[in-house]
Amino acid sequence: MEFDILPGEAFYGGAVIDGINQPYTQASERELDLTRNQTPNQMMPLLLSTAGRWVWNPDGMRILFRKGRIQCTDGTILGQSTGGLRQAYLGAMEHCFPLHEIRLDERLFSSPVYNTWIELTFHQTQEGVLQYARAVLENGLPPGVLMIDDGWSDSYGRWHFSREKFYDPEGMLSELHRLGFTVMLWICPFITPDTQEYRELEQTGLLVTDRDGKSYISHWWNGWSAVLDMTQPAACSWLKRQLDGLQAMGVDGFKFDAGDSVYYPADSVVTGDTHSKAWAAFGERYPLNEFRVTNGAGGWSLMQRLSDKEHSWGDTGLAALIPNAIIQSLTGHPFLCPDMIGGGEYHNFYGQKVLDHELMVRWAQIACLMPVMQFSVAPWRILSAQDYAKVKQAVALRSRYMPLLRQALAQCRNTGEPVLRPMAYNFTEPACARVTDQFMVGDKLLVAPILEKGATRRTVYFPKGSWCSECGERYDSTGEVYEIEVGDRIGIFEKESG
Repeated sequence: MEFDILPGEAFYGGAVIDGINQPYTQASERELDLTRNQTPNQMMPLLLSTAGRWVWNPDGMRILFRKGRIQCTDGTILGQSTGGLRQAYLGAMEHCFPLHEIRLDERLFSSPVYNTWIELTFHQTQEGVLQYARAVLENGLPPGVLMIDDGWSDSYGRWHFSREKFYDPEGMLSELHRLGFTVMLWICPFITPDTQEYRELEQTGLLVTDRDGKSYISHWWNGWSAVLDMTQPAACSWLKRQLDGLQAMGVDGFKFDAGDSVYYPADSVVTGDTHSKAWAAFGERYPLNEFRVTNGAGGWSLMQRLSDKEHSWGDTGLAALIPNAIIQSLTGHPFLCPDMIGGGEYHNFYGQKVLDHELMVRWAQIACLMPVMQFSVAPWRILSAQDYAKVKQAVALRSRYMPLLRQALAQCRNTGEPVLRPMAYNFTEPACARVTDQFMVGDKLLVAPILEKGATRRTVYFPKGSWCSECGERYDSTGEVYEIEVGDRIGIFEKESG
């Protein structure tokens, strides 16, 4: 299939990690491979346009943007709605990714989420977890969901607390609950070889196999492991029994890491994308879940995080947060998290005596009005008192605007419309089509954070209408760009009725 890109038309979608390069327009020269998810983040074989069109292929597709035209894999569907980007999204949702029943727990959104990864990495211990949780409260932050990350068990697939590291897990969970925390545990589909679990699963045929029928050993970021075959109901039951035991102990939910298509055999009869989708389908049953990578899971009841970001201002760090979150939203992953504040790539924090305080503050400001705000590196430990106060101001802003955020979340649960929206979703003015450095929360709230180091001013595009800042300043716009002094805060503007 081949067709022209219309004058002024902009396309969004596909791979979330490519959001930094979007939208695609008449000037774009780019080739996209959406046949298999080879990225560490979400992907959907779907593009939406500001002219009300959508491009979809449930089996995956290749797309070539060249000289104002689009060439697609045969069998790709070009849909058309009357209107703009919003109508394209609603049309695609109806025809391509019907909304599942959303059963996500409100606690993922009502308070910040805390993750032990950056502070403890692979050295998770009962003392370390409790110390981290108590420090949250002692330093003036509210309790919330607490994720205990990789390293709490003795091996992958043996999903029991290591008694060497956690001498009284029941007591720890009880204490965390008493402090006001909801507890989630990190898990993955990998199975450590040369363990009792591996031998049991291999004998019962519940491991992923290669084309020759041999148990496949995957090379992933933590080494070499077998992989549980979640396409088999018996494998799902095996894992569920372990998680049931953890929940009976007091665990509230799970962070479902890995599941990347690239960690499954490329030459197997069952594709990596199929395995990845089965991992997500299993996790969807838990109201407290987190995923980093999925394929074709638009509209599912999943909280989905951006992939680990660098502790930097560039395209692999802070600059990618809004553009990539926009693609999450437009491809049916609205319950999103802009990675851990300051970046989730833990190598960036090893041996670093001085981290970028300004980056931490600006990251917190970006995250505070997105669906999920997640801390990992302890801001009270690495920041000056002055900069930490700014982070706490961002948390306070989230509380202040929580009624509007809850309203947008409720609308999303009921209708599937995204919480975080690009300007072009709400407004059809041509200038909105390429704005990817500010966003809307629902129908009323415009958020324009600072994205450059050392900056205190930025341009903000106000669509037609009257807008009021959190400080009470009023902007009556006919569709104009304003340069606004933000200082050490964040640009937040509410659209007035009428």
